[in-house]
Amino acid sequence: MQDLQSIFSAIDSFIWGPPLLILLVGTGIYFTFSLGLLQFRHLPTALKLVFGRSSQAKTGDVSSFAALCTALSATIGTGNIVGVATAIKLGGPGALFWMWFAALFGMATKYAECLLAVKYRKTDEKGQMVGGPMYFLQDGVGSKLLATAFAVFAIGVAFFGIGTFPQVNAIVDASQLSFGVSREVAAAILTLLVTIVTIGGIQSISKVASKVVPTMALFYILACLSILIMQADQFVPAVLLVIQSAFTSTAATGGFAGATIMLAIQAGVARGVFSNESGLGSAPMAAAAAKTDSCVRQGLISMTGTFFDTILICTMTGLALIITNAWQGDLSGAAMTTHAFAVGLDSATVGPMLVSIGLIFFAFTTILGWNYYGERCVVFLFGTKGVLPYKLIFIALIASGAFLHLDLIWIIADIVNGLMAIPNLIGLLALRKVVIAETALFFRHGMMKSTPAEA
Repeated sequence: MQDLQSIFSAIDSFIWGPPLLILLVGTGIYFTFSLGLLQFRHLPTALKLVFGRSSQAKTGDVSSFAALCTALSATIGTGNIVGVATAIKLGGPGALFWMWFAALFGMATKYAECLLAVKYRKTDEKGQMVGGPMYFLQDGVGSKLLATAFAVFAIGVAFFGIGTFPQVNAIVDASQLSFGVSREVAAAILTLLVTIVTIGGIQSISKVASKVVPTMALFYILACLSILIMQADQFVPAVLLVIQSAFTSTAATGGFAGATIMLAIQAGVARGVFSNESGLGSAPMAAAAAKTDSCVRQGLISMTGTFFDTILICTMTGLALIITNAWQGDLSGAAMTTHAFAVGLDSATVGPMLVSIGLIFFAFTTILGWNYYGERCVVFLFGTKGVLPYKLIFIALIASGAFLHLDLIWIIADIVNGLMAIPNLIGLLALRKVVIAETALFFRHGMMKSTPAEA
């Protein structure tokens, strides 16, 4: 068993090593410059589209805002609290800078993949919109093999990766530590809630996500801002430390073992991509359900997800860790963030409770989002007849996830998560001319007008 775990650990390190990270960031850099710095020039427009209303007729299942919230429900999760702490613990404060770097270029990748999702979306037997990498790989690239591989890997992530076990364990642990709720009771309540919401499909999931995600994100950002305000004199030094540490090695201090520039880059980019999922191909499946007649407009709206996830929420967590010096202690992961909130808010009860509440809600919405992603892939592979069996298996895994602690499962989940990105990135690069052409046509005809090619 130990030998098998060592083999899978080696595979995991290889998949999430420099080649994939370079491909992920490189794809973002390519689209950034080929689209004329679109994510910088048109971010204000994209934000207006997120919160604005349009009177034109649209085809789709849910509003563009609801589709964005569904995508954010899957990305804003334990990675924003635990992942940031892990990155900084491993790579030092400079890791936060490289998270920003990956996110800024990742916005272009998210734009491209969500544009293609709407461009190549279809309607299933029940009249619901279906789309995502499996469809633009099949119909755009013309590769059934790549499309099938993506769908299989994504179902693996939904069942055994981001979608279930890490989130379930985060919820039951936080419930037990902060509120004294037993694992059995927490697991039963969680299973019931997931069952109620997910049986209703995209309409039900998007309604919950549209209310919970913005509320919890705002709640968490305000909690972090409270720390920054209370420790205002440390804000500028913290930002300077982030920038300085990104280009120089960080010396060992306290419980921090020290980090090279390369370690900071690898930790920051890997955790950043893991958090916002730009290039993994998950968000396009939610984007495809949006009520829109413009694939470019939805691409603009979807790219703000990376901005909200990493540039805002991960930054808040990172600065709280650095300002309170929690990163220099012996703690790691959720315990490190909890300590930062306790110190920053000068309360041994309020701080940890805020982190626990954030973890519980972020993890819950991640479960909902990934339930939907897995369902879309099942529909692609088996048709709508596969949805009910899929949901029953998913719910069973949620119920059992609180009691499973197999390290091998986490490693396999990480591997499948990384494998998702490969066919998706191949599709993006193969269809790069479609993305560029659609974008040029959209802005040539006026941003707020739809054209036949964009429908």
